[in-house]
Amino acid sequence: MQIRLAAATDLPALHPVIERAYRGDSARAGWTFESDLLDGERTDLDELAAILESPADRLLVALSDEGAPVGCVQVTDRGAGLSYLGLLCIDPLLQAGGMGRAMIAAAESLARDVFGARTMEMTVIDSRRELIAYYERRGYALTGEKRPFPIKLDPPLAMVVLAKPLLPESIAG
Repeated sequence: MQIRLAAATDLPALHPVIERAYRGDSARAGWTFESDLLDGERTDLDELAAILESPADRLLVALSDEGAPVGCVQVTDRGAGLSYLGLLCIDPLLQAGGMGRAMIAAAESLARDVFGARTMEMTVIDSRRELIAYYERRGYALTGEKRPFPIKLDPPLAMVVLAKPLLPESIAG
Protein backbone atom coordinates (compact mmCIF):
# COMPACT_ATOMS: atom_id res chain seq x y z
CA MET A 1 0.00 0.00 0.00
CA GLN A 2 1.19 3.49 -0.86
CA ILE A 3 -0.08 6.61 0.94
CA ARG A 4 0.25 10.01 -0.73
CA LEU A 5 -1.57 13.31 -1.13
CA ALA A 6 -4.70 12.87 -3.21
CA ALA A 7 -4.94 14.51 -6.63
CA ALA A 8 -8.05 15.57 -8.50
CA THR A 9 -7.58 12.60 -10.82
CA ASP A 10 -7.98 10.24 -7.80
CA LEU A 11 -11.41 11.54 -6.84
CA PRO A 12 -13.67 9.66 -9.31
CA ALA A 13 -12.24 6.31 -8.15
CA LEU A 14 -11.95 7.36 -4.48
CA HIS A 15 -15.54 8.56 -4.08
CA PRO A 16 -17.12 5.09 -4.47
CA VAL A 17 -14.63 3.70 -1.92
CA ILE A 18 -15.78 6.31 0.62
CA GLU A 19 -19.43 5.52 -0.03
CA ARG A 20 -18.83 1.74 0.26
CA ALA A 21 -16.99 2.26 3.54
CA TYR A 22 -19.60 4.45 5.20
CA ARG A 23 -23.02 3.78 3.73
CA GLY A 24 -25.20 1.18 2.07
CA ASP A 25 -25.24 -2.60 2.27
CA SER A 26 -21.69 -2.93 0.91
CA ALA A 27 -20.38 -1.13 4.03
CA ARG A 28 -21.55 -4.04 6.16
CA ALA A 29 -18.64 -6.10 4.78
CA GLY A 30 -16.41 -4.01 7.07
CA TRP A 31 -16.86 -3.04 10.70
CA THR A 32 -16.81 0.79 10.65
CA PHE A 33 -20.00 1.51 8.69
CA GLU A 34 -22.74 4.02 9.53
CA SER A 35 -25.46 2.27 7.49
CA ASP A 36 -27.58 1.44 10.52
CA LEU A 37 -27.62 5.10 11.60
CA LEU A 38 -27.59 7.10 8.37
CA ASP A 39 -28.51 6.77 4.74
CA GLY A 40 -27.76 8.81 1.64
CA GLU A 41 -24.35 9.84 0.37
CA ARG A 42 -21.51 10.47 2.82
CA THR A 43 -19.90 13.01 0.48
CA ASP A 44 -19.79 13.95 -3.19
CA LEU A 45 -17.17 14.84 -5.77
CA ASP A 46 -17.65 18.59 -5.28
CA GLU A 47 -16.99 18.28 -1.54
CA LEU A 48 -13.88 16.19 -2.19
CA ALA A 49 -12.64 18.73 -4.76
CA ALA A 50 -13.19 21.52 -2.21
CA ILE A 51 -10.95 19.65 0.27
CA LEU A 52 -8.17 19.54 -2.33
CA GLU A 53 -8.55 23.27 -3.00
CA SER A 54 -8.58 24.33 0.66
CA PRO A 55 -5.24 25.57 2.06
CA ALA A 56 -6.28 24.32 5.51
CA ASP A 57 -6.98 20.75 4.35
CA ARG A 58 -5.02 17.80 3.04
CA LEU A 59 -6.50 14.56 1.75
CA LEU A 60 -4.31 11.49 1.88
CA VAL A 61 -5.19 8.55 -0.35
CA ALA A 62 -4.16 4.93 0.15
CA LEU A 63 -3.42 3.07 -3.06
CA SER A 64 -3.38 -0.66 -3.68
CA ASP A 65 -0.36 -2.29 -5.27
CA GLU A 66 -2.19 -1.83 -8.59
CA GLY A 67 -2.55 1.94 -7.96
CA ALA A 68 -6.29 1.96 -7.22
CA PRO A 69 -7.61 4.07 -4.30
CA VAL A 70 -8.55 1.85 -1.35
CA GLY A 71 -8.91 4.45 1.39
CA CYS A 72 -8.37 8.01 2.53
CA VAL A 73 -8.08 10.35 5.47
CA GLN A 74 -8.55 14.12 5.69
CA VAL A 75 -6.43 16.36 7.90
CA THR A 76 -7.60 19.90 8.66
CA ASP A 77 -5.48 22.62 10.23
CA ARG A 78 -7.57 24.25 12.98
CA GLY A 79 -4.76 26.62 14.00
CA ALA A 80 -3.05 27.11 17.35
CA GLY A 81 -1.35 23.71 17.12
CA LEU A 82 -4.59 21.75 16.57
CA SER A 83 -5.43 19.54 13.59
CA TYR A 84 -8.58 17.52 12.92
CA LEU A 85 -8.66 13.97 11.55
CA GLY A 86 -11.72 13.09 9.48
CA LEU A 87 -13.05 11.08 6.56
CA LEU A 88 -10.92 8.08 7.51
CA CYS A 89 -12.00 5.07 5.51
CA ILE A 90 -10.68 1.84 4.09
CA ASP A 91 -12.52 -0.26 1.52
CA PRO A 92 -14.73 -2.61 3.61
CA LEU A 93 -13.21 -5.74 2.05
CA LEU A 94 -9.73 -4.61 3.16
CA GLN A 95 -10.53 -3.50 6.71
CA ALA A 96 -8.86 -5.12 9.73
CA GLY A 97 -5.55 -5.49 7.90
CA GLY A 98 -3.63 -2.58 9.42
CA MET A 99 -4.39 -0.01 6.71
CA GLY A 100 -6.39 2.20 9.08
CA ARG A 101 -3.52 2.25 11.55
CA ALA A 102 -1.13 3.25 8.73
CA MET A 103 -3.50 5.98 7.53
CA ILE A 104 -3.81 7.41 11.05
CA ALA A 105 -0.02 7.44 11.45
CA ALA A 106 0.38 9.20 8.09
CA ALA A 107 -2.29 11.75 9.05
CA GLU A 108 -0.59 12.45 12.38
CA SER A 109 2.78 12.92 10.68
CA LEU A 110 1.24 15.29 8.14
CA ALA A 111 -0.51 17.30 10.88
CA ARG A 112 2.72 17.62 12.84
CA ASP A 113 5.07 18.23 9.91
CA VAL A 114 2.92 20.38 7.61
CA PHE A 115 0.58 22.18 10.00
CA GLY A 116 2.79 22.23 13.09
CA ALA A 117 0.08 20.50 15.11
CA ARG A 118 0.74 19.44 18.66
CA THR A 119 -2.71 17.85 19.08
CA MET A 120 -4.95 15.87 16.76
CA GLU A 121 -8.65 15.69 17.44
CA MET A 122 -11.56 13.85 15.87
CA THR A 123 -15.25 13.30 16.43
CA VAL A 124 -17.12 9.99 16.48
CA ILE A 125 -20.84 9.30 16.78
CA ASP A 126 -21.31 8.65 20.49
CA SER A 127 -23.10 5.32 20.01
CA ARG A 128 -20.17 3.86 18.02
CA ARG A 129 -18.48 2.25 21.04
CA GLU A 130 -16.34 -0.19 19.01
CA LEU A 131 -14.98 2.67 16.89
CA ILE A 132 -14.26 4.82 19.95
CA ALA A 133 -12.39 1.86 21.47
CA TYR A 134 -10.38 1.46 18.24
CA TYR A 135 -9.21 5.08 18.44
CA GLU A 136 -8.47 4.75 22.15
CA ARG A 137 -6.14 1.86 21.30
CA ARG A 138 -4.37 4.29 18.93
CA GLY A 139 -3.72 6.76 21.77
CA TYR A 140 -6.79 8.98 21.47
CA ALA A 141 -8.75 9.86 24.61
CA LEU A 142 -12.28 11.10 25.12
CA THR A 143 -12.17 14.77 26.08
CA GLY A 144 -15.62 14.86 27.69
CA GLU A 145 -16.81 17.28 25.01
CA LYS A 146 -19.85 16.48 22.87
CA ARG A 147 -20.81 18.26 19.67
CA PRO A 148 -24.03 18.12 17.70
CA PHE A 149 -24.09 15.90 14.61
CA PRO A 150 -23.73 18.12 11.50
CA ILE A 151 -27.01 16.88 9.99
CA LYS A 152 -30.33 17.43 11.76
CA LEU A 153 -31.92 14.04 12.47
CA ASP A 154 -34.82 12.78 14.54
CA PRO A 155 -33.75 11.45 16.95
CA PRO A 156 -30.59 13.59 16.93
CA LEU A 157 -27.11 12.10 17.00
CA ALA A 158 -24.22 13.49 19.03
CA MET A 159 -20.49 13.40 18.40
CA VAL A 160 -17.90 12.78 21.10
CA VAL A 161 -14.52 14.46 20.77
CA LEU A 162 -11.31 12.45 21.07
CA ALA A 163 -7.85 13.99 21.12
CA LYS A 164 -4.25 12.83 21.08
CA PRO A 165 -1.06 14.79 21.73
CA LEU A 166 1.33 14.56 18.78
CA LEU A 167 4.89 13.94 19.87
CA PRO A 168 7.73 15.72 18.06
CA GLU A 169 9.23 13.61 15.25
CA SER A 170 12.44 13.01 17.19
CA ILE A 171 10.44 11.39 20.01
CA ALA A 172 7.70 9.75 17.90
CA GLY A 173 9.77 8.32 15.14
